[in-house]
Amino acid sequence: MNFKAYPDRDLLMLDLADQIAAELRRALEVHGRATLSVPGGTTPGPVFDILSGLDLDWGRVSVLLNDERWVDESSPRSNTRLLRERLLTGRAAGAQLVPLYAPAPQPEDKLAELAEGIAPALPITVLLLGMGADMHTASLFPGADRLAEALSDTAPAVMALRAEAAGEPRITLTAPVLRDAMHIHILITGAEKRAAIERAATLPEEEAPVRCVLKNATVHWAE
Repeated sequence: MNFKAYPDRDLLMLDLADQIAAELRRALEVHGRATLSVPGGTTPGPVFDILSGLDLDWGRVSVLLNDERWVDESSPRSNTRLLRERLLTGRAAGAQLVPLYAPAPQPEDKLAELAEGIAPALPITVLLLGMGADMHTASLFPGADRLAEALSDTAPAVMALRAEAAGEPRITLTAPVLRDAMHIHILITGAEKRAAIERAATLPEEEAPVRCVLKNATVHWAE
């Protein structure tokens, strides 16, 4: 992996947003379309704020979450809700959101429908991931019920997974889709996560799922 350490978080967020925008612009120039896949959670919020104000042809950009909790968008735990509040606003309001949730009791009820909607947006142009201290990324959690299948080269594009650490059932992009992204960035902060990602490079993927993308990823870190 390519590891970039920044003197502070503000500089990290600014530099990362600039890199993402540049990669999207190049893809739009060459291919006419681009897909940006992003995580939920609060850490990438400042990156979203910066991106949403940039002059980019957002109407030709598809935005896709890495993963989603199986909760309605009205829930404060909804990653889709965060995207609408922090990224799909301002100039970026014209981007096309590719859903990773549809109303149903269980994610399995909507997997085929969601996979069909995601297919035209693949492969991902720019992939931004987070990572937990347990070395999960997207909703690929150590100990998840179908983790081995989700990490395999033959995994479908999206799967439903359940893990004790995850809380609600999750729907997630799988390892092959993540690995196939043209540009891969991992955003982490703090000493604990720096130690975790360094440890992940030495562990099997089922113990450290983030390892499935480390080979071609740039890790952006600040204390």
